[in-house]
Amino acid sequence: MKRIIPIVLAFTLVSPLAAFAGEITVAAAANVQFTLDDLKAEFIKETGIAVKSVIGSSGKLTSQIENGAPFDVFLSADMKYPDKLYKDGFSSQAPKVYAYGVLVLWTMKNLDMSKGVNALSDPGIVKIALADPKVAPYGREAVNTLKFYKLYELLQKELVLGESISQANQFITIGAADIGFTAKSVVLSPNMMNKGKWVEVDPRSYKPIAQGVIVLKYAQQNHSKEAQEFYDFLFSAPAQEIFKKYGYNLP
Repeated sequence: MKRIIPIVLAFTLVSPLAAFAGEITVAAAANVQFTLDDLKAEFIKETGIAVKSVIGSSGKLTSQIENGAPFDVFLSADMKYPDKLYKDGFSSQAPKVYAYGVLVLWTMKNLDMSKGVNALSDPGIVKIALADPKVAPYGREAVNTLKFYKLYELLQKELVLGESISQANQFITIGAADIGFTAKSVVLSPNMMNKGKWVEVDPRSYKPIAQGVIVLKYAQQNHSKEAQEFYDFLFSAPAQEIFKKYGYNLP
């Protein structure tokens, strides 16, 4: 596999005018990045509470939380990481599934995507992007898909790993990879819609991507009310409509 290239985490701050009602920091897995923009806009409209976001792979964000990062809420790409944080005492509130992610194959090239995952055997494909399976659940499930189709050993040398799904997306969009695995929420985002071609991966080929949210102990000690409001908002009708808009399945 290729060397993993470091990526800088993105910090996004909504309008400072809302600061009077409080502000929380939400750490979110990279697949949620574009969805979170819409969620933040709706949340601040409803509550006046500002949201600062930190985007990265679920594994990297978990490590930061374990090392004292001042995050209030964590939106993971799976339940493994928030479950671990809860068991290790980083929250007194058990995590909950907020959405189920959908894995897709995406390319900027003129490939026959009707073949689905079997398109990866096309001789014109030299590099296949995915997020690092050690820290990114979508990357982990992409590997499971390759193994399901008995392609992992055959294509292992062609895999190019991004530190998170954001970097895998970058490899695909700039042509550093011929094709790659990403989240449906990415290809349906305003930033990426109508770019390239994509196809959903057969859900039977990977484990369900149950994405979990947890309110962290930092919030419980500093921004308890605001963080709980955001947590509750994620399960409200407006938020659920946003998740559906970005291709997530609802719990």
